[in-house]
Amino acid sequence: MITAGVDIGSITTKCAIMDGDTLLGTRVIFTGYSAENAGTRVFEELLAELGVDAGKVERTVSTGYGRNSIKFSHKAVTEITCHGAGAHFLNPKVRTIIDIGGQDSKAIALEKDGRVKDFVMNDKCAAGTGRFLEVMSRALEVDLNDFGKMSDGAENPARISSLCTVFAESEVISLISKGDSRENIIAGIHESIASRVGAMAARVGIVPPVMMTGGVAKNSGVVRSMEKKLGMPIEVTPYAQVNGAIGAARLAQTI
Repeated sequence: MITAGVDIGSITTKCAIMDGDTLLGTRVIFTGYSAENAGTRVFEELLAELGVDAGKVERTVSTGYGRNSIKFSHKAVTEITCHGAGAHFLNPKVRTIIDIGGQDSKAIALEKDGRVKDFVMNDKCAAGTGRFLEVMSRALEVDLNDFGKMSDGAENPARISSLCTVFAESEVISLISKGDSRENIIAGIHESIASRVGAMAARVGIVPPVMMTGGVAKNSGVVRSMEKKLGMPIEVTPYAQVNGAIGAARLAQTI
């Protein structure tokens, strides 16, 4: 059975198409103004890329904040459930997921069969999310894609004490004016995120193996800081950003 999962996030929209247990492909685009248009476009573009006719897709599950805007979806499922299903598909041994997206962060505890045991979510504040990093990259005039590599060169990570994005940006601007290096400031930003998200994750009970998902998982500096905070290795797959879409496609096989 060919199924599809569409994950509409605040910044990016993702699609995954599966044929049984085989992942045929994934695609990521920017969400833009219309969640509905983004969901339709990413689905059609991935089908074209794979050479799969839309009529052969038997079931589609949508997830993410824009999940209810997809008219061709057979069912809308929360991103918590989809992230659990996606992580379990990629590595059935995973027991804890740390997901950092564009506007929220989550920690999810999984049962052995991939069902969600418990979760905690921060969706009220941008601190510790992709938006937080975007604001900091503008303040530092550094491409966000370079953050991970630049933090490698930090000699003495700066201390970012504020949990508020606005106040943290003011701290960063103050550090810049004092002549602190970009490398030290970026490393401090990563440690600030790890401290906030790590404390949140502790509320569900962190059981290894741990997998990190979401777009921020592509930032190696954040991953290293999270590993340091948790005191254990964190798995990051090449599909970290599309994990929710994969989980949605997987769940579409059961509805």
